[in-house]
Amino acid sequence: MANHKSALKRIRANRVKQLRNKYQHKTTRNAVRVLRATTEKKEAEVLYPKVVSMLDKLAKKNIIHKNKANNLKSKLAKLVAAI
Repeated sequence: MANHKSALKRIRANRVKQLRNKYQHKTTRNAVRVLRATTEKKEAEVLYPKVVSMLDKLAKKNIIHKNKANNLKSKLAKLVAAI
């Protein structure tokens, strides 16, 4: 257990950040899943920019690696173009 007030505060702050990151990551993964399941071209074209934006934000905040975000965006772009 932590011995200093600042260490206790850091534990609380880290937990809050962990929960926020987990929520954002899970929300983005669900959005990617929905986009992959889409069969209509128009719907996919509307969803794609939103998902790309979510992935960019995760990469910017180092929740996921920037290369992973770029790989996902590339695969999703191919998928949307092929529908």
